[in-house]
Amino acid sequence: MKKILIKDFGSDDEVLSPLNPEDLLPIPGENLEDIKFKKIKPETLAKYDFSLDGFSALSLPIPQTKEEEEAIVNSFLKGLEKLFVKENNWGFLQPSVLSTEYCMQCNTCNEACPIYVESGRKDIYRPNFRPEVLRRIYKRYFSTSGKLLGKWVGADLELNWRVVYHLAELVYRCTICRRCASVCPIGVDNALLSRELRKIFSQEMGIAPENVHRSGSMQHLRVGSSTGMNPVAFKDSIEFIEDIIEEKIGRRITIPVDKEGADILLIHNAGEYVSWPENPAAFAILFEAAGLNWTLSSDSMGYEGVNYGVWYDDVQFARVALGQIKAAKKLGVKKIVVGECGHATKALVSIADRLAVGDLAIPREGCLPLLESIVTSGKIKFDPSRNNFPVTLHDPCNMVRLMGIISPQRNILKHIMAPGMFREMPNCGVDNYCCGGGSGFAVMNTQNFPNWRDNLASRHKARQVLEAFKDCLDPSIPKYYCAPCSNCKGAARDSLIEHFGFREKYNIIYAGLVELMVNAMVDIPEPFISWEEEF
Repeated sequence: MKKILIKDFGSDDEVLSPLNPEDLLPIPGENLEDIKFKKIKPETLAKYDFSLDGFSALSLPIPQTKEEEEAIVNSFLKGLEKLFVKENNWGFLQPSVLSTEYCMQCNTCNEACPIYVESGRKDIYRPNFRPEVLRRIYKRYFSTSGKLLGKWVGADLELNWRVVYHLAELVYRCTICRRCASVCPIGVDNALLSRELRKIFSQEMGIAPENVHRSGSMQHLRVGSSTGMNPVAFKDSIEFIEDIIEEKIGRRITIPVDKEGADILLIHNAGEYVSWPENPAAFAILFEAAGLNWTLSSDSMGYEGVNYGVWYDDVQFARVALGQIKAAKKLGVKKIVVGECGHATKALVSIADRLAVGDLAIPREGCLPLLESIVTSGKIKFDPSRNNFPVTLHDPCNMVRLMGIISPQRNILKHIMAPGMFREMPNCGVDNYCCGGGSGFAVMNTQNFPNWRDNLASRHKARQVLEAFKDCLDPSIPKYYCAPCSNCKGAARDSLIEHFGFREKYNIIYAGLVELMVNAMVDIPEPFISWEEEF
């Protein structure tokens, strides 16, 4: 393994390991070296820094003066000083400290990272590369007590603005799937450190992807949803979904909205209402058939389950989580159930534990165990023969590897699939690979970043899906990629379907788990799933 100094990391990427184009095959796609600056105007290249790997997720403006260069480095060091202080890191202080101190650089994690492997094993994409740069900077510029030894000096060529910019871009070359942490022999979580570095750039330096921060978290807080959907538009979408239900099953279901005292407040990723309305429609059909006492909320923070802050910023995370909890408390519901969304489930069910205390305490859970109880209770009759087509299951990282929700979705599929139709992916369960859209990647469309994402970050998932369907790739056989996560469906749409052409070449469609459940209900006259429609 080539040793890269901090000062080398601040140089152009030619000094780092080159890509081997042969390693990127045989999954179709473009060689990254050929698309580095594809469709990027010369004036954009002159204004923003693309020198890490030829791609940009952040649109970092190149400093024009020495003062601007010094300001970049000093603000980074100031943020780094705060990272290991309990007053400034209420969420992940202990694992951050332990992961910073105890990595042995054994490189066990390397082969667990799909991005590193698919890059042709380029050094900068190693899971422990980003944290190692962090460790070296911290060791050089901070005392053993954690105090900054002094402001950066302009003559110091070891740490400069290019190093800081490269590190900022590099932490957005990690989906934070934490597959690396799952194989570490001593439990070091290098992916978490990438997330914590993102926090420095956002909270101290105002650096974050446009689609995640300004048109994500900030729009969510301002309008009520990261999609831009306000409460009026939400209510309109509910009417539209009721129309879909009537068209699909031949009768109308009135979806409860703002029902006080309900047992369940169901919160979807609002992307479902915009892009995949069949998913909330399926939830409504199932909940009505099971006789559940449930509701949706039209409160400006009550109908949107996403929380982009979990990827990059503790402040934004807390603001969104508190808004969601307060919406539930306002209706007086007994518990919150989060729909099919991985990061939303982890954010509100697990990480928000530190916030949901005292008067804000309320039970919260993901939807998969509840859906399993509906299937096993016998309240709804299912005919597995109605799902007589090959299905494979994607395990969302946040719910499966990071929360341990593994068996409910599989138990459901065993009850609703025709014999022999469900097949596991290779490396399934906690070993599963990220969809390629994790940690914000699915919504990040700045500059040429989508080219990098679709050709590299999603490539391993493409391999995994094709391997699962290897015995039935003939396009005459319809196949279903079950992804019980809105973010993962977005990645499937952009990468597997549009970029790699899985629908056209192999007749593979994607959708959630609840759609399969409704498709198997004996009381539904016509199939709920159709290969003639765009899911």
